[in-house]
Amino acid sequence: MTLHPTIERVTARIIDKSNDSRRRYLDLIAREAERFPNRNALSCSNLAHGFAAAEGDKGAIKSGRGANLAIVTAYNDMLSAHQPYGRYPEAMKIYAREVGATAQVAGGTPAMCDGVTQGQDGMELSLFSRDVIALSTAVAMSHAMFDGMALLGICDKIVPGLVIGALRFGHLPAVFVPSGPMPSGLGNKEKQKVRQLYAEGKATRADLLESESASYHSPGTCTFYGTANSNQMMLELMGLQLPGSSFVPPNTPLRSAYTRAAVHRLAAIGREGDDYRPMGRVVDERSIVNAAVGLLATGGSTNHAIHLPAMARAAGIALDWQDLDELSAAVPLMVRAYPNGAADVNHFHAAGGMSELMRDLAAAGLVHADILTVSDVDMFAGLEGACDEGGKLTWRDGPGKSLDESVQRSAADPFMPDGGMRLTQGNLGRAIFKTSAVDPERYTIEAPARVFNSQEAVQAAFKAGELDRDVVVVVRFQGPRANGMPELHKLTPPLGVLQDKGFKVALVTDGRMSGASGKVPAAIHVTPEALGGGPLARVRDGDVIRLCGHDGTLEVLTDLAARDPASAPATQMGMGRELFAMLRHHADGAEQGGSAMLAEAGL
Repeated sequence: MTLHPTIERVTARIIDKSNDSRRRYLDLIAREAERFPNRNALSCSNLAHGFAAAEGDKGAIKSGRGANLAIVTAYNDMLSAHQPYGRYPEAMKIYAREVGATAQVAGGTPAMCDGVTQGQDGMELSLFSRDVIALSTAVAMSHAMFDGMALLGICDKIVPGLVIGALRFGHLPAVFVPSGPMPSGLGNKEKQKVRQLYAEGKATRADLLESESASYHSPGTCTFYGTANSNQMMLELMGLQLPGSSFVPPNTPLRSAYTRAAVHRLAAIGREGDDYRPMGRVVDERSIVNAAVGLLATGGSTNHAIHLPAMARAAGIALDWQDLDELSAAVPLMVRAYPNGAADVNHFHAAGGMSELMRDLAAAGLVHADILTVSDVDMFAGLEGACDEGGKLTWRDGPGKSLDESVQRSAADPFMPDGGMRLTQGNLGRAIFKTSAVDPERYTIEAPARVFNSQEAVQAAFKAGELDRDVVVVVRFQGPRANGMPELHKLTPPLGVLQDKGFKVALVTDGRMSGASGKVPAAIHVTPEALGGGPLARVRDGDVIRLCGHDGTLEVLTDLAARDPASAPATQMGMGRELFAMLRHHADGAEQGGSAMLAEAGL
């Protein structure tokens, strides 16, 4: 199928503007491959330290026989999606031996759960945990003991952090090994209803906790289509995960077969074999475009308007919101999963899931189907994984069509003609508006502003009845440099209540909303942020703001030039926030990825 002209044009522009930075990146990984051809380049003392505790594998590592694979794990047993990883390393070592390789846990990374920290002080560490994860990955890989990277991570900042860190070792192959979603629990609409009742004082804390516990109830990824599940989708479309592996449940024979096949494949694509597939070549401009297309086609998390540019930068690739906006205009919305629908990720998987999505996108010319991937099968052929009686992964044809058109449709008959992620811009800056989660009748809001410096202040005004009117709620000083850009998830229930009462309501903020943000029109990630004199710092109560998802407008109908910016709130201490002061101080803008580490590294 001929590539869609918009996909072709945007890809060409990204290649052109990335020319110098991409060349520098490829030069880097070529030099690293020469400097560290294998672990025998280490001194005898270095090498002896590296295999001293490798019971059962010491002889193989010592002799240089077979690939030695690094396991970089984000395991903890508080985070439901990562709890299954506790048993992975021992199994993966066995799988490696089956093909004459070895595996060692090279290191661990933090894995914080935004679901636990949502609305709490700890959320101010969340975005910068991505930088810490990238740094932790680099520490794990700095021993030069390894011939490939098995990356164990799923959730919000964890996958982008692993990608960024691993790309600095892009001369090595890398495979992501997921663990899959938990079974479906309480439906998302029911959960949202209880949250709004609680916000109105019509449900008790016990009612709310029972509802939440019925939704988040077992090991595995949360089932709404937020950042974590968007991560898995993008990794497949980038070619960094085996096809069909994203949404297979944990602790099942098929999940084990996928893990086994991932280890075998990683051992096969190293430098010593005849099928060398280094991560730095798998991740290129075309695979980044594929990830963006998948994000738009599935109505994925707005957090990736920050993460995807950061991941691209780590590979020397320049991606911005204009690119996402133009791709969104060409890519139809093909999946309805919460928050832009009632279904969850298990329903998406059952309807055809990734195998059908990738096949259909390729058939419509909306992705680059000729990219280099970690797989030895055509990832865009609509294949599904299956498990034979011996526990081996086999391949079979997928359904070839959606099995539930209320959840998943073809590119020829989509839910919406565009991907529903718009760039909005004007005299308030640039922002992202996730139109796919909003009723089109609410795409345009023009109303007086009510300005706040925290989401707690919004809640207090809501409870006092001060927001019972048409209003654009402005929440500022929530950007990367101000307080680490926390997700403002506490805002969703009260603003949803106001909208359900018939008021015209919108949110404008330099903070983040999660992949679970929903039905209220919102201009989020506003850049430049208020701290440092961004336009939001000059907005006052009563200023009329216009937000339009049709024409991409974000403006205040007032001349702000003569006003002094408002003072930022004092930086808060406690919960470790003070330790992240350096990362806040050096962070760049949301459109660049909101990273101190990448900014200071000159990437």
